[in-house]
Amino acid sequence: MVNYDNDVQKPKLMVVDDEPDNLDLVYRTFWRDFEVYKANSISHAWTILDQVGEMSVIISDQRMPDMKGTEFLSQIVERFPDTIRILLTAYTDVEDLVDAINSGRVFKYITKPWKPQQLRALVEQGRDTYNLLKTRTRELRQALKRESLFNAITKILRDSHSYTSTLDKMVATIGEKFAASSCLLRLVEGDILTTAIFLYCDLDCLTPDLPKESLSLIQKIILGKKYQVVQYTDKVNHAHYLHYLIVPFCYQDDLLAVMTLCKCTVETPWEQEDIELIGDVAKQASLTLSQARLDQSLKEKQEQTRQELQVARQIQNNLLRQTLPKIDGLKIQACCYPAREVGGDFFEVFLHPSGELWLAVGDVSGKGVPAALFMASAISLLRRELSQESPPPPNIVLQNLNYALAEDLISVNYLITLVIAKYNKTTREFIYANAGHIYPLLWSYPASLAEPQYLTTRSVPLGIFPELSSQSGRLILAPKDTLLLLSDGITEAKVTIRPKSLIKNNSGTQALTWSILNKEGIWQLIREQPQPLSLEQLIARVQSDNPVQEDDQTILSLEIL
Repeated sequence: MVNYDNDVQKPKLMVVDDEPDNLDLVYRTFWRDFEVYKANSISHAWTILDQVGEMSVIISDQRMPDMKGTEFLSQIVERFPDTIRILLTAYTDVEDLVDAINSGRVFKYITKPWKPQQLRALVEQGRDTYNLLKTRTRELRQALKRESLFNAITKILRDSHSYTSTLDKMVATIGEKFAASSCLLRLVEGDILTTAIFLYCDLDCLTPDLPKESLSLIQKIILGKKYQVVQYTDKVNHAHYLHYLIVPFCYQDDLLAVMTLCKCTVETPWEQEDIELIGDVAKQASLTLSQARLDQSLKEKQEQTRQELQVARQIQNNLLRQTLPKIDGLKIQACCYPAREVGGDFFEVFLHPSGELWLAVGDVSGKGVPAALFMASAISLLRRELSQESPPPPNIVLQNLNYALAEDLISVNYLITLVIAKYNKTTREFIYANAGHIYPLLWSYPASLAEPQYLTTRSVPLGIFPELSSQSGRLILAPKDTLLLLSDGITEAKVTIRPKSLIKNNSGTQALTWSILNKEGIWQLIREQPQPLSLEQLIARVQSDNPVQEDDQTILSLEIL
């Protein structure tokens, strides 16, 4: 490993003159403060420039054997536009001098014979101008580079759709913008390196990572959270060095990752401006990384929640009767569609060993998981009540359910509406009790000629009071009667309906109106349905006008054949 420091270098000065005495005089005047190069011809000057590169200041005699000084300096402008150009001339060259100054080829001129103090002042002024120009240019270049990098990383965060793609693009962008041979990002969890690595390499990169003996530097950065710069001799090409810049990515004192950038060159590549810029980029990238990690974690939790809700939905579906009992002389249908993965609606169809048929439709306030939990409790308690050797009447069942659930419901401000009914096929007696639920509908076949009867005996929902006072309703069902129990997710849906009083437009067709169904609207839809009644088709009609289901929808019917 080689450590290096950037010594302050002298500015470069080249003097072009075909008189050796003048070359020596300039050298003696400036050698302490400048790195002086002497050229005795224009061709010699170009040879030096090809070898050494850009000069801070070039002094050229006007009358050179192979080319005028003004012509030479005009060529310098094209290749080294920042170099300060000074012309040595005689008064007889005024016309050429004025033309050179006006065209910007010459910064200053000095006439022969010149005095060393006069030339020194002029050269020092040129050096200061060159340094200022270079500083301004470098600052502008760094500002543009900074803005370009920040915009690129912001775009990555905005456009990437996954955690890994965000990191892949970020590593590639940083590697390309800094002309690195490689860029390697290691993720850190709890100050421990993970196995997750994101890598960018150019076509010539053979050693993207640190040598094994220096991997301890990563641990040093994890502990100190400060960058490190190291250099190694390239084992493949011994004329080159491998320059590594190791940068921590921290967000709010939390180390998220460590990035290693490598350049394979013959010179020192990591200037202080680059190191500072990479540090600033690392700060912004750390925010990007933190947000990407948060997004990834959120997506993983959402996926986990989705899977758990799928299991919960399956459990809830299993709680509802999957196979309805088949009873001679009766037709039973039931449908339940939650608005989310799980919901608070439920139904129950239970054939007691005594031959009595129990029906129920319930609705827990709210939607989603909380409602589903209360739904599971309610249906479990209901089945326990109905499974007794001699179940209590429907109104007592409601009172018992309220007694068991009221404390929990009241504590979280939830309630349950529930209608329970018992039908005796032998006596055709139908007994029901309603705790704040939608009125059941009863009509005789055919529906198109009948008017519905609403069963209006009703008490308050479960969970309003610690004790519930509930009454039962009784009636005798006849052949061709149909009973319908449903939840408010159906009656509160919006559909296009044709009013009973037919309103026709100019074309003679019935005018359509949007309306919340309510009990009148559901009855009109029932009348429009083909016979025999299909609850699946009825629900499909309601859902066809509601692309987004806003509430759980449950419906149950009992037909006396």
